[in-house]
Amino acid sequence: MELKVLAVGDVVGQPGVERVCRSLGRLKRATGASFVVVNGENASGVGMTPRQAQAILDAGADVITMGNHTFGRRELIHTLEDEPRILRPANLAPQTPGRGWGIFETAMGDVAVIDLIGRCGMDYGPDNPFLLVEKLLRQIQTKLILVEIHAEATSEKLAMGYMLDGRVSAVWGTHTHVPTADAMRLPKGTGYCTDLGMTGPMISILGVQAQQSIARFRGDLTGRYQTAEGPTKLEAVLFTVDVETGLCTDVRRADVYEGGAPC
Repeated sequence: MELKVLAVGDVVGQPGVERVCRSLGRLKRATGASFVVVNGENASGVGMTPRQAQAILDAGADVITMGNHTFGRRELIHTLEDEPRILRPANLAPQTPGRGWGIFETAMGDVAVIDLIGRCGMDYGPDNPFLLVEKLLRQIQTKLILVEIHAEATSEKLAMGYMLDGRVSAVWGTHTHVPTADAMRLPKGTGYCTDLGMTGPMISILGVQAQQSIARFRGDLTGRYQTAEGPTKLEAVLFTVDVETGLCTDVRRADVYEGGAPC
């Protein structure tokens, strides 16, 4: 038996939330995916509101992962405590609200999801994700294990993938909002992709209005970033996992672009 897992890249702004609501159900049917993980940490631009979280769950997500903007909207704190399907990075300080991993029941058996955040280039110093994930794996009995690492450095994400190769079902990266062309099955059978990409405005710089981002790099005075308008996309990777071994048999992109794929 096989479990098909759809991992959806960072949702950016309300346009990204609306794209998830419009497309996720159809994409699940088209791919046969029965377990979906969506990164939602930029759903409100910086953070995610409880209402946006509920919309993403209602659209078909089984788990929402977060990252360095987990607490960008403080009204989400109570939701993090009460809703086990929303995960913040496990290697944040132990007193941080919410949970960093969970076990979720499916028709194919229990699935563990671990959310991690990288340390290279981040603004604060979380615990070492490489050491923490080793501790977590000793607590997890299921063979079906999914690991997200929300990180800036591609090398840090790759290192996590190779360290866990053959020990978990899939490892994928988020945070940089640009899809990488390395969706693959690692040598020992773990599915891997350095970055899923993003879900939100196509004509943008990482979801932000292009002129605002350009102005920042020029050194001009800028205001708060605004989510771009226009056509949207949903970028994702589909992992096919053998339930008996817990390892991947196939990894491929599963993107949705409004008006067709960009040239």
